[in-house]
Amino acid sequence: MSDSRQSRPAPWWRLEGVIDEDTRYEAVRSRDARFDGEFFFAVETTGIYCRPSCPAMTPKRQNVRFYPTAAAAQSAGFRACRRCRPDAAPGSAEWNVRADVVGRAMRLIKDGVVDREGVGGLALRLGYSVRQVQRQLTAEVGAGPVALARAQRAHTARVLLQTTTLPVTEIAFAAGFASVRQFNDTIKAVYAATPSELRAGARRGEPAARRAAAPSAGIPLRLAHRGPYQSTAVFDQFAREAIGGIEEVEGPRGRRTYRRTLRLPYGTAVVAVDERPGRAASRPHTHDHVVGWLDARLHLTDPRDLPSAVQRLRRLFDLDADPYAVDERLAADPRLAPLVASRPGLRSPGAADPDEFAVRALVGRAGAERLVRRYGKALDSPYGTLTHVFPEPAALAEAEPHGTHAALATALADGTLRLDAGADRDDAQDALLALPGMDPHIAAVIRTRALGDPDVAPPGQDVPDAWRPWRSYALQHLRTAGEPIPGEQEDHRS
Repeated sequence: MSDSRQSRPAPWWRLEGVIDEDTRYEAVRSRDARFDGEFFFAVETTGIYCRPSCPAMTPKRQNVRFYPTAAAAQSAGFRACRRCRPDAAPGSAEWNVRADVVGRAMRLIKDGVVDREGVGGLALRLGYSVRQVQRQLTAEVGAGPVALARAQRAHTARVLLQTTTLPVTEIAFAAGFASVRQFNDTIKAVYAATPSELRAGARRGEPAARRAAAPSAGIPLRLAHRGPYQSTAVFDQFAREAIGGIEEVEGPRGRRTYRRTLRLPYGTAVVAVDERPGRAASRPHTHDHVVGWLDARLHLTDPRDLPSAVQRLRRLFDLDADPYAVDERLAADPRLAPLVASRPGLRSPGAADPDEFAVRALVGRAGAERLVRRYGKALDSPYGTLTHVFPEPAALAEAEPHGTHAALATALADGTLRLDAGADRDDAQDALLALPGMDPHIAAVIRTRALGDPDVAPPGQDVPDAWRPWRSYALQHLRTAGEPIPGEQEDHRS
């Protein structure tokens, strides 16, 4: 299968601001957190790789090598730094922007497709041969799908070792390893420590209260992001949109917690993310750039779902965005400049479940709550006001076989319409618009949120080309400031 997008030029930021090795080294020398996750550097004399903001002594230029991904550094024989934990850096914004096969493949690998379906399953979803996928990934990110999945498995294992009391053997298989031996060898190679040593080292640095936390407290995580993050605007939006039974936002403004249920490949989950904007900064860097995070807790029925749950949250909260690139471009427009100045780092939220969001966008908030009550799957045990997971498309199509939402559910159930992390955005939009009665404005909202497209404009509306490739963010600034978007209705986003 050919892909016309393969002939497109490189992303705009690579053309306008090429990051050469001298620029990368300067980012390392100044410990610039803007580049965390965008590239990694390794030191030949120590055998360690780091994120650019690592606080360790800056190595000599002649001893430094640069890699586009942690997997590439690991494949070259380097182990992860214990001080900066490069595997916990924010993801590269490039994979959200790119619509070509490499961008789609990276999103699918992060979602755990290789572990669940193998490289053959990844290639099938992309419409390419295994050899083509291997070649393109290796050429562009320095590692093939197996190495990229291995790096993610190692990160998942480290999180489970350091935040749960699960036996090491269970963690090995929960993280996606085929055997305990493979698990032990990988952890030793990536972290220069055995699984038990990795767990013991984390326990020594934990407060006593956290060490004694009950398993029912869930898996605590810090979801990293780069640069400023307007959490108040995001939580305001989620509070307006919350669907009873599957979502809730509680607490005083500025200290709220967002909770929701998730249907995942192996089971279900209840996830909670804290607003807490005052805790977003850890330490300042050059030009006042900071490393930030959102505190989260995950209650999983099956720990194998950890990578998928984390990636769902990262897409929902738009945590892999590059706010510096977005703000710089949009601030050049006179209309948007004051909005960007008042809300630097404003995000364009995605969707925790793309299929669910598509149905919600079509039927509205009240309609979605009706579907949850009638057809949602009940949790084994309610979690506060959370009682269900959103009904699957197949269940909706069977229960209510008529109308536009039935056509949408049927297309999602039979694969005619794909909205997963690796879906082709143009193909998905064409499939949406082919559904009887589909409003183009709703299709645009679905493309923005469910597919995470950062560059969507309202159908039939002229918006400045200067906003490209961040038109979704430009419109988010206008919405947040209370300016209406032609053709949109609030209920479509609820």
